[in-house]
Amino acid sequence: MRLLPTGLTYFLEVARTGSVSEAAVALTVAPSAISRQIAKLEAAIGVPLFVRHPRGMIPTDAGNLLLDHVRRSEAESAALLDELRTGRGLQARSITVACSEGFAWRVVPRAIARFRRDHPEVAFHVDVVRRDEATRRVLDGEADVAVTYATGPLHGVRVESAVVVPVYAIVPVGHELAGRTRVSLAELCAYPVALPTTGQSLRELFDIAARIGNLAVRRVLECDELAPLYEFVRQGGGVSLVGGLGDVRGEGVEYVHLDDPAFRQREAQVQTMASRTLSLTVTRFAALLVSLVQPAIPEK
Repeated sequence: MRLLPTGLTYFLEVARTGSVSEAAVALTVAPSAISRQIAKLEAAIGVPLFVRHPRGMIPTDAGNLLLDHVRRSEAESAALLDELRTGRGLQARSITVACSEGFAWRVVPRAIARFRRDHPEVAFHVDVVRRDEATRRVLDGEADVAVTYATGPLHGVRVESAVVVPVYAIVPVGHELAGRTRVSLAELCAYPVALPTTGQSLRELFDIAARIGNLAVRRVLECDELAPLYEFVRQGGGVSLVGGLGDVRGEGVEYVHLDDPAFRQREAQVQTMASRTLSLTVTRFAALLVSLVQPAIPEK
């Protein structure tokens, strides 16, 4: 059930999909109906809301401002419906969390378990997605809170906390680098390297640092999940790197602090939608996440 007016519902779907035809499929209405509603909305406001390109519909500056408002309204409408149906006032009976993989190992499940000790009536849904997708879900109101990495300013997001966490080289037990206090990127690149796939923040910063240092890198494995990287290192196939937060664990590998200024650009963030009125339950859970998103000392 939607509480938004039809015109704003159509506007939101076109902004999400970038296409009138795709919005029509998602909403199961005729494309002409969506076009009429968008034109009516633009005429009522008095400014264009989209730039029409062959590749799609791109919101104007005015369109982006309206989009922020509509996203907040939709999220608050969903919260209101839940409150009306459950009669819990400012309480929420369910929370949706979007997080990147590293946070799904420890930080998020620990926060949920701890939170439910005091609030056993609250259920959770966790989506483990790429870092930019986690942010998008908060922006679109699909998630109440996101725990992810970011490397720059974000529009429409309230950053509840931002922590720069160290990056560690992970090496097999007994490796030449094991036991060191720190290691440079040049030293790490003397060995075969297993890396996250392109598009992940740690990989982006690794590539930047390698280019700046003019380093030759033997990329022997790329994977968008952590478990294969760990097992590759554990079996002596090479070395890798990992963020020093919820994604560190021992089990047959050792950690050495990777000392390079490029990696200080990445922040671990707890995110909610900017200007959205959060339920008391979500506010308390976000605060708990903030307390847990702190640099971790790798386990031996």
